[in-house]
Amino acid sequence: MRTTVASPAFLSSPSKSHTPDWSRALGRPGAHAVVRHSVDDFVVEEVLGFEPSGDGEHLFLFVEKRNRTTDEVAARLARIAGVPRRAVSYSGLKDKRARTRQWFSVQCAPRREVDWPTSVDENVTIVERALNRRKLRRGAHRANRFTLVLRDVHDPEDTLQRRLESMARTGAPNYFGEQRFGRGGGNVGIAERVFAGSRVSRRERSIGLSAARSLIFNDVLARRIDDGTWNTLHVGDVANLDGRDSVFSVSDVDPELEARCQRLDIHPTGPLWGKGAPGTAGDIAELERVIADRHPSLVAGLETTTAVMRRPLRVRLDALEWHAEEDRLTLTFSLRRGSFATAVLRELITPVAERGDS
Repeated sequence: MRTTVASPAFLSSPSKSHTPDWSRALGRPGAHAVVRHSVDDFVVEEVLGFEPSGDGEHLFLFVEKRNRTTDEVAARLARIAGVPRRAVSYSGLKDKRARTRQWFSVQCAPRREVDWPTSVDENVTIVERALNRRKLRRGAHRANRFTLVLRDVHDPEDTLQRRLESMARTGAPNYFGEQRFGRGGGNVGIAERVFAGSRVSRRERSIGLSAARSLIFNDVLARRIDDGTWNTLHVGDVANLDGRDSVFSVSDVDPELEARCQRLDIHPTGPLWGKGAPGTAGDIAELERVIADRHPSLVAGLETTTAVMRRPLRVRLDALEWHAEEDRLTLTFSLRRGSFATAVLRELITPVAERGDS
């Protein structure tokens, strides 16, 4: 494997008010489409991956929301239950400009009855309720199921079918979506302020640190796409078992390991920078260090605040289906938790517009 000097597109200072246009595995799409003509064109359903126990002091609520953030719904549920906001938890954040279904848990006092409405407001509905012995923790769900409608599709080179078939075979780059970085990439600036000693809220701190780690990860992934190594294993890699958090070091790439990688059973990973050694070796470790050195203030700050982790460089699109009708394309697929449908879309089309309405 070769290690190259990063191209200027991926050396943007994190303090600038934009994020890089990271490399695409399939090249820049020639097809264009309108994304999120309405919130009902972007549907997300959380797949919990386990059944609530049926008893206990934590009430699980499966909630459908439109034009609401996850935190806004959590605050509203706390008011209805008459409990502090900290008594309401959820597994993952979901888009505001979408129709989403996700689980919340509310820790209620024993034997205290709460009159839960079916409709919290015109944009929030409680679909299902169940008791559980433990609260819902962040990252507890297994996956998210998406149904996306793209409108006014213009595909002059007739590439959409081939791109979809390719992603079904090889997966998609597991980039963090632009929403992770905030408007104009400003969330990375929060991390810079934290590392410079500024005081921010706990929530802002978490947002900033996540954005800083995501920026370095995306830069590493972009480099490996440029090198053609983002979906293959190499000596020195740290590999991830598909759908799990387990990782292992790759000291030798034998035919069996190559076959498992080709089947999407295992994936190469990139760093979520923090305290401790990234775990890679040889050329892979050198590549990651070259990228990290482009962000010295972020790396130095992350190495004192959070533990290093690994994230797969690609994501499998489970149950991928598509249906084209005139100038409209409907996509359905599932992604493991933490992966972004917007990262899939950027491999497929160039958005003409992205606007939300009611």
